[in-house]
Amino acid sequence: MTFSFARVGALCLRYLYLLSSSWPRLLELVYWPILNLMTWGFLQTYAMNTSNSALFAAGALVSGLLLWEVLFRGQLGFSISFLEEIWSRNLGNLLMSPLRPIEFVAALMVMSLLRLMVGLLPTVVLAIAFFGFDLARLGIGLVAFFALLIITGWAVALLVAGLILRHGLGAESLAWTILFVFWPLCCVYYPLAVLPWWLKPIALALPPTYVFEGMRTVLAEGVLRLDYLAAAAILNMIWFAVASWGFVFLLNKARAAGALLSSGE
Repeated sequence: MTFSFARVGALCLRYLYLLSSSWPRLLELVYWPILNLMTWGFLQTYAMNTSNSALFAAGALVSGLLLWEVLFRGQLGFSISFLEEIWSRNLGNLLMSPLRPIEFVAALMVMSLLRLMVGLLPTVVLAIAFFGFDLARLGIGLVAFFALLIITGWAVALLVAGLILRHGLGAESLAWTILFVFWPLCCVYYPLAVLPWWLKPIALALPPTYVFEGMRTVLAEGVLRLDYLAAAAILNMIWFAVASWGFVFLLNKARAAGALLSSGE
């Protein structure tokens, strides 16, 4: 058979239709380069202007990385357990059973914690062995930081689950990528002061921003800022309430559209 440019064009047209009809796929194309530029650009700005070498010596970058993993892996563990029901086409069966949505969500939270523990504990051991990470520097604040970040991760995962229910596997990539939208805004590796003024109000609306700012305060000054913890807790309650409402709303929309039985690989 001869090579057909028409067949190639037809197949490309099919993929273009698929791409243009799915906003998560379009979003994925543009935000990775932008997020990498913003994150490492702000870190470079901070490194060039800071004179606080003691903060780096205290392990601020490693601490920030480990706390980010708590946030990211907590959200991802929730989402993957949910997606496994989608991939196996079992979600419809679960939701037609006596299982209540709140019970389903509670089970996903438990699995998120288990997955996080399995992945994080060896990472902390290696951080101590290779980089001299001192877990005791964070003190009792570590427990608060962990709890606040995992709740934020669950709120994001809950909303992602609702979007997948409503829009199908076209929104599946959000489970792996949506949290990175907040990566440069949460000030994981640099303080809030590095951000331009027009981004600061957005960053201050994110609970993790207060966690990472509080982490750096503990490392630099040995002080646990309770006002940061309180702000993060209040924002988490708002975030989780909105995410819960969004999940229930999107679940009802998916039921009305008959999307629960048509989802799967």
